[in-house]
Amino acid sequence: MSTQFASVGELVADGVRELSRRTRFPVAFGGLIEDGEVSVTTIVGNRTHHLDGLHVRPERGLGGRAMIELRPRMTNDYRTSQQITHDYDVFVLGEGLRTLLALPIVVDGRPRGVLYGGAWEQSRIGGVTAAPAMAVADRIATELRVRDEVERRLREAAPPPPALNTRQREELRESFAELRSIASGLADESLRARIAAVEQRLMEFTSPAPRPASAVEPAVHLSPRELDVLACVAVGSTNSEIAAQLGLREGTVKAYLGSAMGKLDASTRLAAVAHARRAGLLP
Repeated sequence: MSTQFASVGELVADGVRELSRRTRFPVAFGGLIEDGEVSVTTIVGNRTHHLDGLHVRPERGLGGRAMIELRPRMTNDYRTSQQITHDYDVFVLGEGLRTLLALPIVVDGRPRGVLYGGAWEQSRIGGVTAAPAMAVADRIATELRVRDEVERRLREAAPPPPALNTRQREELRESFAELRSIASGLADESLRARIAAVEQRLMEFTSPAPRPASAVEPAVHLSPRELDVLACVAVGSTNSEIAAQLGLREGTVKAYLGSAMGKLDASTRLAAVAHARRAGLLP
């Protein structure tokens, strides 16, 4: 199976241009869902720049309604429509659009994006226009479905990462504990999120191979502080050393450790670390 695909951005751009060619809509635009909302990445036929930067959330506006209902939605008088929210009036009315058609891109029952066709005048949209527009959305959905399947097969066929030797594993665990300690003292949420992303990449080096569903233990949820303390325990730190590293009282450290041990059903510090590693909470 070939994996030489155009980028998803090019796929959407081609779809928007095809929508414009195959229908009577003078304006066409669309995009895929990124971080929970559709980012409009391609616009053709527009007279102004008002549609630039449009991001559409599910349930909001005509496109959001189309995503939730998983079917095309249309209005031939956008300004006065009472069937949609008007979160995006500054974009749509700024361009002067009156007629608007929104087509969800649906893959395996989930919305993945939206295509729009728009006109500056009021017009009725019949099957002659709607059918080819829906065909464009379906083509993009099919392409995305194929990409998803190829990526799934590639992941399954990928060789496991090379095993770490004992020294490398200990260095990785010490680095993880140090990152937890640094992040615990930061007020900047964006910086903490970046550190968390690095921690996740470190975890991937030591993640165990997937086990059968019958062997998977119930999910354990540790608080950030409980995980901070346990990460320090994992590299051999004492309670007093952990208190100094995290800026806590020693009694507070003991409380967090006791809570973590209870959640992990562990009777000792070392057992708690072992259970946390099996649960994928520590490297």
